[in-house]
Amino acid sequence: MSAKSQCPVMHGGITSTASSVTEWWPNSLNLDILHQHDTKTNPLGSDFDYREALKSLDIEALKQDLHALMTDSQSWWPADWGHYGGLMIRMAWHSAGSYRLADGRGGGGTGNQRFAPLNSWPDNVSLDKARRLLWPIKKKYGNAVSWADLIILAGNIAYESMGLKTFGFAFGREDIWHPEIDTYWGSEKEWLAPSGGDGSRYSGERDLENPLAAVMMGLIYVNPEGVDGNPDPLKTAKDIRVTFARMAMDDEETVALTAGGHTVGKCHGNGDASTIGPDPEAAGVEAQGFGWANPGGTGVGRDSMTSGIEGAWTSNPTVFDMGYFDMLLDHDWELAKSPAGAWQWQPVDIAEEDRPVDVEDPSIRTTPIMTDADMAMKMDPTYREIMEAYRADPERFRDAFARAWFKLTHRDMGPKARYIGPDIPAEDLVWQDPIPVGSTDYDVAAVKAAIANSGLSVADRITTAWDSARTFRGSDLRGGANGARIRLEPQRGWEGNEPDRLARVLGVLEPLASEHGASMADVIVLAGNTAVEEAAAAAGVDVDVPFHPGRGDASQDMTDVESFEPLEPIHDGYRNWLKQDYAVSPMELMLDRTQLMRLTAPEMTVLVGGMRVLGANHGGSPHGVFTDNEGALTNDFFVNLVDMQNRWQKRDDGLFDVVDRDSGETRWTATEVDLTFGSNSILRAYSEVYAQDDSKAKFVRDFVAAWTKVMEADRFDID
Repeated sequence: MSAKSQCPVMHGGITSTASSVTEWWPNSLNLDILHQHDTKTNPLGSDFDYREALKSLDIEALKQDLHALMTDSQSWWPADWGHYGGLMIRMAWHSAGSYRLADGRGGGGTGNQRFAPLNSWPDNVSLDKARRLLWPIKKKYGNAVSWADLIILAGNIAYESMGLKTFGFAFGREDIWHPEIDTYWGSEKEWLAPSGGDGSRYSGERDLENPLAAVMMGLIYVNPEGVDGNPDPLKTAKDIRVTFARMAMDDEETVALTAGGHTVGKCHGNGDASTIGPDPEAAGVEAQGFGWANPGGTGVGRDSMTSGIEGAWTSNPTVFDMGYFDMLLDHDWELAKSPAGAWQWQPVDIAEEDRPVDVEDPSIRTTPIMTDADMAMKMDPTYREIMEAYRADPERFRDAFARAWFKLTHRDMGPKARYIGPDIPAEDLVWQDPIPVGSTDYDVAAVKAAIANSGLSVADRITTAWDSARTFRGSDLRGGANGARIRLEPQRGWEGNEPDRLARVLGVLEPLASEHGASMADVIVLAGNTAVEEAAAAAGVDVDVPFHPGRGDASQDMTDVESFEPLEPIHDGYRNWLKQDYAVSPMELMLDRTQLMRLTAPEMTVLVGGMRVLGANHGGSPHGVFTDNEGALTNDFFVNLVDMQNRWQKRDDGLFDVVDRDSGETRWTATEVDLTFGSNSILRAYSEVYAQDDSKAKFVRDFVAAWTKVMEADRFDID
């Protein structure tokens, strides 16, 4: 027998050979995404408060240390031209650049670049070295600065050390301690797989799958060699436009970022790409988290390998200047292959003094390069026009880039109220979703009494408050009830918000808000809270729903309509609504929404049960309303869901009848979402808890806690 066959350890769920539940039963509903960042994974403990820890941070000393790091070249990974600026900028850029607008996931706000898959993406080659160069500084300042903040700040300081006046910086990004399994990066089974094959993210006439932004699995943006590695700047321009739009960037921001990013640093491809070692996740333990070992030459400096493209974009790659514009626009370019075999563009003719010097030996001049994405800036008419405008006005370009860089690195931090530090820009920017401070100086009890006497039903108040708050997503901390944007475009016209009903309810609440000096945002939430309290009382349970006044009302001018459109719901399992049939099951859609709302599986369960009996279904649908006492906050949904007196029968239209086993009478109807809470073993376990005779009060208390969590998810101004 082999040594392995005699292993004394019982192979269970923690071993590499074990099969998970979803491997045995691929169609099983996986709830893991709702609990991926359990406090058990956090070594800092549940009492650690990063925002408090930041108060002890010596910010000026940290910035000085980062400035010193930029030119403190280490022999194990020497700095190009003695300056780490290009490497640190790329690290910060690729950390922030994974953000996409469609679901708000990705970005630099969590330090997720430390974990798979991002730590081992082909596009992130050598960024493991950048983070290790930062380690002495992280070690020195400890928990007073997160990896997430440090990575982005390093990019900021790199630009400042190279001559750019940045727009500002904010601390406040909290680290995660486990890979983000909720983020869908694509269905491809291999890195850098070309479009058109199995699992391709493209369909039709190069229509990129939502919510993806990158063109390939393993890339942050577009393929620098061209579409599927085939150089064609005009086709690449189309990819760039789609990708950057999905990152919430317009054409001017796209040009500014491209030019500002390639004004400094270089690409690395001086060697044989086939000899590069495995990525960090695949490397042996002796690599200690390092990957992509390069056996060619020294493997570092001029012999290092990242993208496979080789060369600098400008004559002075350690200075933030206008050299990129001069180099790209003043030369003719031709296709060539790098030493690693990658497509790149090089000048047809260039003066010796305009060539960048070698990263190790300043007596050697090298050939500058452009990627296919750079050539798109020259050849696409719209991009070219913006390039010429920036070139003619260097100060405009510097300002445009500084603002775009700030947006790139802060887009996923949420509202400005979360920003911390001395370098926060005073200017309010529309992409920050600004909200005025709301009043707290009004009689809450009087407003509640007025709402109770308004004639609005429990369902009217519940649905309006829910629809206002459900837009919140914890990925980029956008949406939510604060700001009352449900009364503005585009939200007031969304099908999921039942525009006619919404207009009627808002028409009743607006005069009440005006009369009492309260914001509409507060009044909408208060209306929902009073409905919950009334419904609980009708079920025989007295409860006060927590409420904190102070929400403000945003204006239409404060609302970027285009960037809010991706927040439109296309489904809502909590209101038993699906806009249309999708390839993904309704329950999978609900899990995605639940995770974005930062709810747990038990919270999801109790909210669904409560919303059903409160009559909160979209359009007043009866599906899943398993009660004869609609409007009372009872546990009837769960009692009847698990009652074996009922038989569940699927209909031709995809719905289900709830049939009494004895009489054959159809008592209720249900959707797939409703029945999943009885069919899935985990969700049924939760449902059985709430169906118990001793859980009537517990159900109400738990519903109120979950409801309050949703209503206050965006209240970053309260503890």
